[in-house]
Amino acid sequence: MTAFGIMSLSLESEASYITEIAKLGESLGVECFRFIPSEINPHTLQVKGKRFDHRSQAWFDAEFPIPNLLYDRCFYGDDEHSKQCLPIVSWLKSKKDINFLGYGLPNKLELYDALKDTVLSAYLPQTQSVPGPGVVLKELHAGKRIILKPVNGSQGYGIYYLRKSDKTFHVKTEKQLKIISRIFPNEAKLTQWLQSLFRRHQYLMQPYLELSNQDSQPFDIRILMQKNDKGVWGERGRGIRVGTTGGILSNLSAGGAVMTYAEWAAAIPPAKGEYIKQELQYILRELPQLLENRFLPLFEIGVDIGIAKNGSIWILDINSKPGRKVLLQTRPNLKDILFRAPLLYAKLLSQTDSKERKYDHAKTLSH
Repeated sequence: MTAFGIMSLSLESEASYITEIAKLGESLGVECFRFIPSEINPHTLQVKGKRFDHRSQAWFDAEFPIPNLLYDRCFYGDDEHSKQCLPIVSWLKSKKDINFLGYGLPNKLELYDALKDTVLSAYLPQTQSVPGPGVVLKELHAGKRIILKPVNGSQGYGIYYLRKSDKTFHVKTEKQLKIISRIFPNEAKLTQWLQSLFRRHQYLMQPYLELSNQDSQPFDIRILMQKNDKGVWGERGRGIRVGTTGGILSNLSAGGAVMTYAEWAAAIPPAKGEYIKQELQYILRELPQLLENRFLPLFEIGVDIGIAKNGSIWILDINSKPGRKVLLQTRPNLKDILFRAPLLYAKLLSQTDSKERKYDHAKTLSH
């Protein structure tokens, strides 16, 4: 059987998803293991983790060699454990005898820089790094509304909306399913707050786009793309995420709701629906190849698309470790396909000569 390892920073992380994958393994000739990168013994190259037993349909503690096929589901934060695991995963990605299903993507700023001169440049919100409060204040004084995002952020964490109103400054964010607004009475107070923010995280700045529906709810289209058992990219499905009225986020972790794409599309004018359909087809046809030409091989991407009130279409985010919640809630019939996909692609990698796969693509290893 093919040994297939699934990595995460905690054995509780995505437990149900990983277990559903493991349950299907035996029928495809795949034995599943799961482990935390920090549990690898650097001297013996053995790892302590869990092995899935098909007879009992349960995970058991085990010690085993590092599987040479790995599915990376590590989500890094600023904590010490993340900092410990990052170099271990980089080391694994550099090993010629180990193949990852996907090698990940860099941060939002590097992604923007890689795509801004391609055929998809018109779909990218203008993005720039924020070295300090001065850049932000310049935009606000020019009457522009802006969004600040952590360069390495995910799940909508740490995103802020800012605008200037007369002499005061309005800042809005969402935390713990609540919209939080704050008024700074002058530039000095805002500068002090921004300095504190930028000391903790590196940020980027984008223009604020009106990506809300007629009920003033932020919404976007989440699309999941994956390679099939022949290594060909295709769309698995799409759904609509809808946020809180007056909010800035549609992320489910921020309290967003979901609806099917078909339901949403049926409520817009047919001509607009056809235009959006054609635009999305173009974006999804070009994007995977552009990413793999610039970075290391991928297996899946989650693409978040925003549609502004003026009809413009924007690529809001590209995630190389996408979740499946939107699709599982809106199209539960895809469940078996989604759980089987990593196993089928792992089988393809195990049966083909893919030893030089990562070295044919790019110069640097990314997360």
